[in-house]
Amino acid sequence: MNDSRASYDTDLTDAEWEQLAPLVPAVKSGGRPPQHRRREILNGVFYAVRSGSAWKLLPHDLPPWRTVSHYFWTWRRAGVWQQIQDRRRERVREAVGRNPNPSAAILDSQSVRTSEAGGGRGYNGGKQMAGRKRHLLVDVLGLLLLAAVTAAHVQDRHGAQLLLSPLVTQFRRLRLLWADGAYAGELETWTRSLRKWGKLRLEMVRKPKGQKGFVVLPWRWPVERTFAWLCRNRRLKCDYERLPQTTEALICVARIRLLTRRLAAS
Repeated sequence: MNDSRASYDTDLTDAEWEQLAPLVPAVKSGGRPPQHRRREILNGVFYAVRSGSAWKLLPHDLPPWRTVSHYFWTWRRAGVWQQIQDRRRERVREAVGRNPNPSAAILDSQSVRTSEAGGGRGYNGGKQMAGRKRHLLVDVLGLLLLAAVTAAHVQDRHGAQLLLSPLVTQFRRLRLLWADGAYAGELETWTRSLRKWGKLRLEMVRKPKGQKGFVVLPWRWPVERTFAWLCRNRRLKCDYERLPQTTEALICVARIRLLTRRLAAS
């Protein structure tokens, strides 16, 4: 942290920065020395995501907003946020005595409203909402494996195919997926044929017959809790981004901050 300013709740502690420092791209050799430390750049990004601030409205005692947004976009294009999130997730799983790579996961989607920023959006008739859908795949601890953002009118099973396509080469230990009844049908067959070996099985978790009111369903609650965690970040409460890929990166940033804080506390 910059010693000349008061700290924000979103700032990295010394213990948290010690964990993230090896994962952040190093300063390139040669050329002009950077004016702002990597730690302060991250503090600016975390502030924007947690508080819901636009880049231009970042406090003046953080690095300039153009610098913070530049690094956010540069690292998004290079896949850095996804890589850091993956390393944090693996470390959390190891800390609780689990294999870094999961064998089971949960699939679900969430519809959110969009702002007037534009970009891909649609109307979800079921939720009666104009906006986008966030499709998530999480492990049984609720830790993020994959995320995909589509227009809200995209059906769950089609969004799931976009989300799960990377499983052809990723998470080879994964064998079982849980989902609700909205994913039943052709997606089950598609999932079984996704891999030539290490077959995947999609299993439906349905509501009990005659259910009235809220009931916690087995294996479904971790992903619902993950959606709730994400929406604690005001930048993700509504989708303000022009590009769906930007929202996907912001989801990774939110998860990085939560997992880093959890690891440092333990």
